[in-house]
Amino acid sequence: MKKQVYNPYLPSYEYIPDGEPRVFDERLYIFGSHDRYGSDFFCQNDYVTWSAPIDDLSDWKYHGLIFDRYQDPLNQEGFVLFAPDVIQGNDGRYYLYYAPCGTCSIGVAVSQRPQGPYKFLGHITHKDKTLYGRKENDPYPFDPAIFIDDDKRIYLFAGFDPNPSWDYLEREFGKTKLSHEPCYVELEEDMYTIKDGPYPLKIENCPDHGHQFFEASSMRKFEGRYYFIYSSWNSHELAYAISDKVQGPYQYKGILHDNGDIGIVEEKDRVSYTGNNHGSLIQIKGKYYIFGHRQTDYSSYSRQGIAEEIHREADGTFKQAEMTSCGLNDGPLLPSGRYGAYIACHLTAKDGAIHYLDMCPQEIREIHPAFVQEGQDRENDPKQYITNMQDGSTCGFKYFAFKNEVLLSVSTRGDSGIIEVRTSFKGPVLATIRIEENEDFTDSKKVRLSIEETDRFALYLTYKGEGRIDLLEFE
Repeated sequence: MKKQVYNPYLPSYEYIPDGEPRVFDERLYIFGSHDRYGSDFFCQNDYVTWSAPIDDLSDWKYHGLIFDRYQDPLNQEGFVLFAPDVIQGNDGRYYLYYAPCGTCSIGVAVSQRPQGPYKFLGHITHKDKTLYGRKENDPYPFDPAIFIDDDKRIYLFAGFDPNPSWDYLEREFGKTKLSHEPCYVELEEDMYTIKDGPYPLKIENCPDHGHQFFEASSMRKFEGRYYFIYSSWNSHELAYAISDKVQGPYQYKGILHDNGDIGIVEEKDRVSYTGNNHGSLIQIKGKYYIFGHRQTDYSSYSRQGIAEEIHREADGTFKQAEMTSCGLNDGPLLPSGRYGAYIACHLTAKDGAIHYLDMCPQEIREIHPAFVQEGQDRENDPKQYITNMQDGSTCGFKYFAFKNEVLLSVSTRGDSGIIEVRTSFKGPVLATIRIEENEDFTDSKKVRLSIEETDRFALYLTYKGEGRIDLLEFE
């Protein structure tokens, strides 16, 4: 029997954002950056990968370190490695593409196996050996996306086009002119020499409102059509555009995923804390999934991978996926069991949630709840929970297969008060759970919920009280 899998889909101590899902040899691999919990910058840890059999997306296996950043001769100081991508080349080997911070380059490493280890091969270069990114008309070489078409031609996509008002990016990335639309080049069979390009990738009919290209290029092909996935100026959403040719032009089609569920909830406002987003689409056994990430620890520097099934319409467009707690579970969670509060797909303070630009100042931390981890960054012993829930703070979980009457208790520490129980974000209160003041996590008494039998039910918990609490689990 398959075990349940939640969002985030990896263990709660694992922080892998920017996930590029790839299927090799009947296994789904995740290649992404690797954040460090409690860090003050992106991607502080080394690349690792996880995989699961395509027949059971709950059975994730850790493969460990896949690439030593110091192999790159331009990265002898060990700068962080931003979002990577991996593809199987025409020669059967596997190629890893990555961008070290501050080097203005894209590196390439190669392996005989998708899980590595990968050995440094070279840098993306023009025919005259100039590094890609160093010529005047080159894009800023950021977030490489690799794609091999059915005719075996090899394309690399990259670009970085931030909102001009974001002057902090110039300080962080050390380049005075960052603005550049997405571009592509065609590569030689050696997988790193530019054969043709760069050329701009045109995205037409893109509305304003922040949906323009920012970063996080990714390319997929479904049923003969090309899908360019990217992170927009809004930062928290993954947008996409479609073309009949890999070179474009592409037609903007909408949003695939938003880590604040903006566009899903009736209020059209964020119902969870947002920050940058990066991911892509994958088709597995006739179903489509979108991979993205969420923010934790009051910052954009401790991000965790999340994934959802997404519906593709007959015309080839996708309906925006909502954020859930069940994610890859292939259906609602069981109504009986003990669940970690960290699988909440919605989290807000009384007056709503905010966007994490980088690391929130102390005054923000005083007001808002957050997902946090007990202890330092590590590769074992998960213990993540929701901290600093104050009067009106709400966390939501979707979905469960409730049937008739349900007994519910919560495990909290902190001050006394009550927990209001709802089945929608602003729905009627169905029950209240009284919690007592405790220094350690303690289970409350159970309350009875009478719920009409349904295949999909949400659960929302709102703290009411004069103090603040941490929420570890509910049962």
